[in-house]
Formats: sequence, C-alpha cells, structure tokens
Amino acid sequence: GDRMWHFAVSVFLVELYGNSLLLTAVYGLVVAGSVLLLGALIGDWVDKNSRLKVAQTSLIVQNSSVILCGVILMIIFLFKTQLLTLYHGWLLTLCYILVITIANIANLASTATAITIQRDWIVVVAGEDRSKLADMNATIRRIDQLTNILAPMAVGQIMTFGSPMIGCGFISGWNLMSMCVEYLLLWKVYQKTPTLAHKSAKVEASELKQLNVKKESDMKPAEGVQLIIEKDVTGFEPQHEKEVGCAARIAEPFITFRDGWVAYYNQPVFLAGMGLAFLYMTVLGFDCITTGYAYTQGLSGSLLSLLMGASAVTGIMGTVAFTWLRRKCGLIRTGLISGVAQFACLILCAISVFMPGSPMDLTVSPFADISARLFENEPLPTIASPEPEMIFATGMPNLLNGSIAPANGDAEMSPESVPLISVSLLFAGVIAARVGLWSFDLTVTQLLQENVIESERGIINGVQNSMNYLLDLLHFIMVILAPNPEAFGLLVLISVSFVAMGHIMYFRFAQKSLGKQLFVCHTPDPKAAPDSSPPGNTSTV
Repeated sequence: GDRMWHFAVSVFLVELYGNSLLLTAVYGLVVAGSVLLLGALIGDWVDKNSRLKVAQTSLIVQNSSVILCGVILMIIFLFKTQLLTLYHGWLLTLCYILVITIANIANLASTATAITIQRDWIVVVAGEDRSKLADMNATIRRIDQLTNILAPMAVGQIMTFGSPMIGCGFISGWNLMSMCVEYLLLWKVYQKTPTLAHKSAKVEASELKQLNVKKESDMKPAEGVQLIIEKDVTGFEPQHEKEVGCAARIAEPFITFRDGWVAYYNQPVFLAGMGLAFLYMTVLGFDCITTGYAYTQGLSGSLLSLLMGASAVTGIMGTVAFTWLRRKCGLIRTGLISGVAQFACLILCAISVFMPGSPMDLTVSPFADISARLFENEPLPTIASPEPEMIFATGMPNLLNGSIAPANGDAEMSPESVPLISVSLLFAGVIAARVGLWSFDLTVTQLLQENVIESERGIINGVQNSMNYLLDLLHFIMVILAPNPEAFGLLVLISVSFVAMGHIMYFRFAQKSLGKQLFVCHTPDPKAAPDSSPPGNTSTV
C-alpha cells in the first residue's frame, strides 16, 4: 500500500493540475524538507516511547492519512469543475494544499514506521545472531524491491483501464485492509518476542502487563539480546519532573534537532553513514531524470520498463551477494567489496559520456538554458519530485525535450539517428551497479543496527534519513540548474565523483575499524560482541 501511494500520488497531482509537474514538484520539496528538518525529532519520538505504541501509532497515522487523501482526491476528481467556480478557484487551491499536507504527514509516519521496524524491532527479534540479522535485512530488501515493481504496475493498469478516481478508491480500500493485516501481524510478532517490551528508556507498565511479563528483581531493564554493550541503566525509578517554562518548551525541538546531529557526528559509524548518504547525490538511477534523458536518446517506454525490471533483478542479486560476502569476509569488508564493485560498474557510465551518441557538449554552458529563459522572461520548466522512492517519468521527457526544442527540429538529433552506444553503456553501468549498491546499503544498515546503542537507534536513524534526503535534494537542484541534455554528461561525471567520495569515506571508516586486518580475508564473526569490547568495535570483523 505504501509503495502504491508513493507512485500514484505524483500521477494524481499531475492529473489534477492539467498535466503540469508543478504540484508534483511542490509535494516532493515539502516531503524532502519535512524529513530533513523533522528526521531527528521523529527518531527521538521513537526512542522515547514504547515499541508497540510507536509501531501502532505510526501505522495507523500513515494508513489513515493515505485513506483520507484518497477520499479527498476522489471528491476533487468528481467535482473539479464546480470547485473551480467557487471563490474564484481558491477552494480548489485549498484542496490541493490539504492533499499535499496530509500526504506529507503520511510520509512522515512511514518514516517513523521504517525506523522502528527496520532499525529497531528487527535487531531485537534477531537477538545475538548476526547471521540471522543479515538474512532478515536481506529478505526485507528483496520484498521492498519486488513491491517497487509490482505496486506501480498494479496502479498503472487500474488507471489505464479505469480512471484516476477508481485508482484513488482502490488505493484507499487497499490501505484500509492492509492496515488491519499489518496491525495483527505486528501484534503477533510483539507477543512472540517478549524482549520487545523492554527498552533502555522508560517503558509503560501497561505494555509489560499486556504480555504478562513477570518482573524479576535481578532483571536488567535493558533488553538482553543486544548486539552492543549498553550503558548502565539505573532502572525505572520515577523521577519528579521539574516544571518547564514556555521558552524551554519552545526551544526543546531545536535542542533535540541539535543533539541528534551532534550524536550522529559522534557515532563510530559516522563515516559509513555519510558514505551511504553521498550515494544519493546521483542521476545514475531509475528516477524521472534518467528516464527522461533516455527518451531523448530514442529509448521506448517498453524498453525502459524492461530495463527497470532488470535493475530490480540485479538489486535482488545484491541482497544475495551481501549475505554470502558477509559470511565469507565479514561485515565491514563486505561494504568495501560492494563499494569497489559499484564504482567499477559506474566507470561504464563515465565512459558513456565520451562515446558516440552522447549529447554532451562542453562548448555549451550547463546554465545556458536556464539563463536564456530568465533573460527572455520565459517560464522555467518544472522539475519532477525529489522523492527518493518515487518512480514517475511521464512528464520528464516533455521537460527535457522542451529545453532542446530547436535541436529536436534537426534531423541529426531525431531519436532514429542517435547512436545507442552511449546510452547503452550508461544503462549497462547503472543496472550492473545495483548489485554493489544494494549490498553496500545493507552493509551500512546493519552497521547502524549493531553499533548504535538502543536508546539512540531512533534519533540516529532519523538523522541518517535526513542526510539521505539532503543529498537527494542537492542532486535535484543540480538538475534544475543544468537541465539541458548537453549537460547530462557533466551530471553523470559529478554523480560518479560523489559515489567515489562516499566510498572513500567508507574506506576510511573500515581502515579505522580494522586497521592492518582490513585486507586479511575473513576472521569469523562472533555471534555476540564480547563484553570487553567497546560499542564501536562490535562489527569490526
């Protein structure tokens, strides 16, 4: 349901605004900005509340928001003509604002769900078995890859043979049913894993009573299946809260924001997390930008769909490679090998820039298109949403083609006459690099799971999400500043450079963690961290 909504919301917004990407761009900016600013606060909320409460609340808010959005969109599609005439169209504008606001709330709740389930629950369920944790991470990622393919296909078919209104109704109904199923599944997992009721922070007594967990005097309040060594916790002694002034309450979110980023910087896996975030500063993925560029180079929609399917297959292969490499070489070395593999594949993309068929022209300023429009007082083209998970390419070809309209009039630039060597190498590199990309992503994910103390898992992963969105926003800004296809080759080279910088950061982290043992093949991973080792060294082999 979440994947369906991520894909469909952009299509609905384009349909509402007369095939313009304006509302989609506004939605993407609002979503990215919200996670960037509120990621630390969401993570802090996850840390301070019981696991069951967080999972239930975020699940209900997320699905309820999607259902409400679907209902509002159905009303807009049904009565759009009437809404345009009321209050000079301001009522329709208010509906647009309402849809974007509620959809943003759904995305924030989805972020909270991902943090609590994929970064916290899964660690507790896996217990001290790191191999089990790796297998569970890989399985979740495979499911994610499959839903990324199946969900857009399902929504696309419904909207093609039905209508956008039917699509809204289907997604609303699906989320209503899936919310009930997910709620029951979460409750079953919670019942079968009593350790989920224990946290290093305060836990509500009612939550413990729900599972009839007996309180033993010698029981440690922190959960007993951690992969890291927790700081000593003094127990759940009630403390008298001091009265807080109004100014302190107002300043509290800002202090939490600051503390979250400081804590993230002080983590032993800081460089690994930054390395992952730098991979978001790239146009080398199957988003609207690369898809739009492919259209200008003569690739058909059906061929692009096949290429997207191939990228999903290589992504799943990356999850398999991750589990195998981790067993053979250890977790940190797996990230190093995955990074080298990804960068080696992306070299093909860099080579494609200089091959026949590449439109790159260094004599044309990357800012020529945007500066010409500014001086000629022409409206700037809209850009597609900077949502990292979004797969939407319908309007992007119009943007790119519109920016090179004179060139398209020339027979030499027609899609039929453009050699496919350059674009073939580009997509070969992108597809092959998915193996290393997803293996590297899983490596950093498990490093965060194993090395961040339990009481800070939420806020640290919230800041990590903020960093990912920040770099993703920068890559969209880069495209907005240089939207003409002649500059796409330059964007490819910049993207490869950022990927290289990300993996250099990870190499530095691996070097600090393993030292001289970095290139020594496999020291067996212990199932649990030894009591004498510090938290930062629990995954160093």
